[in-house]
Amino acid sequence: METPAGDPRRHRLLVGKEAEVVVEEEKEEDEGKPLLVAELKPGQPQPFYWKSTCETWSVAFSPDGAWFAWSRGHCVVKLLPWPLEESEQSCKAWDRKGHCTKGEARGRGGAKEKTLECGQIVWGLAFSPWLPPSSRKHASCLVLATGLNDGQIKVWQVETGSLLFSLSGHLDVVRDLSFAPGESCSILVSASRDKTLRVWDLSQNGRQLQVLSGHVQWVYCCCISPDGHMLCSAAGEKSALLWSMHSYSLLRKLEGHQGCVVSCDFSPDSALLATASYDASVILWDPCTGEQMRSLCHIPLQSSLDHSSDYHASSLRSVCFSPEGLYLATVADDRLLRIWALELGSPVSFAPVKNGLCCTYFPHGGIIATGTRDGHVQFWTAPQALSSLKHLCRKSIRRFLSTYQVLALPIPKKMKEFLTYRTL
Repeated sequence: METPAGDPRRHRLLVGKEAEVVVEEEKEEDEGKPLLVAELKPGQPQPFYWKSTCETWSVAFSPDGAWFAWSRGHCVVKLLPWPLEESEQSCKAWDRKGHCTKGEARGRGGAKEKTLECGQIVWGLAFSPWLPPSSRKHASCLVLATGLNDGQIKVWQVETGSLLFSLSGHLDVVRDLSFAPGESCSILVSASRDKTLRVWDLSQNGRQLQVLSGHVQWVYCCCISPDGHMLCSAAGEKSALLWSMHSYSLLRKLEGHQGCVVSCDFSPDSALLATASYDASVILWDPCTGEQMRSLCHIPLQSSLDHSSDYHASSLRSVCFSPEGLYLATVADDRLLRIWALELGSPVSFAPVKNGLCCTYFPHGGIIATGTRDGHVQFWTAPQALSSLKHLCRKSIRRFLSTYQVLALPIPKKMKEFLTYRTL
């Protein structure tokens, strides 16, 4: 039932004339299941080139949670200060080309919304702090990398919206991007339909360091582990590849899926790797040993399906770990967002996401953003659990010790099994 206009539970916010935010107030009776708290809609599109499309292929939060990037189709990326505003401040006025002609509405802390005109369909997004070589004060700035349809990567400074680098080398769509963590945050890895991954260094003016070849199909996804040691890549194949971020050599091939692997993500302590496939399953791996730890099978809920449409309901599109490492979120073609409890190995929450393409957690937890084929972004509440002391200890230890190092410790077997996630 539509919430009446003026109802305090529903607020509409314009993001320029061509987009709006719908904010829903949480209802107490729905506590425990994901609630739609806000939705970004592209609104009426302006004329664009015929090659442009409306899909939201990628969404991203900045590592500090201060910004949200929305690839809202039509070659445009929207940068929004987080949390989304509910103020009465004036909205932007736009000319026919979408450029700002009046003062921009301010976000939290005086930050301004920005529109990045990328000139090509945007497929991949990735944030990272970056220390410019010319910085005298050794102050880092936040950058956003965008992977484009023509094989280029454009890197933007978030605060100013200015273009810093245009990286060329790929011969086809740049499907995904991942920055290295910590002191190596200037290292960027890109995944492309040209079947390669490329490694770039922004501290060397975007110099290409390495080309990684090994896939025989389009590369859909890449992800660098939080400890910075490994890189996982997934292509239109039934396996995923693990690479060393030190030597850029292939470590191992992870085989176990029966369909194309399309998404991957490491746990916050780098001890687990999740891969999602068109075979309707997510496999949890120990990336250090290559062992399969658990398989999560997606069983369609018949009531959620529209049998008049023609799609493969079992196909998974995206997988991501929660920031504390206790949950997984997945988006599938059965039009559901699922939230899985890692220890249970089963979904604990469902939410309806029609034509979902991607999902990501807010860095501090509690919110999941999903992107769809119609250019919308939906923000859902996510369950949050107070991490047990055991889990916190495990996370702390696994950030520094590999599986083999844990197994070599002079501690009881049950403790080793817990620390290496053999109790899943």
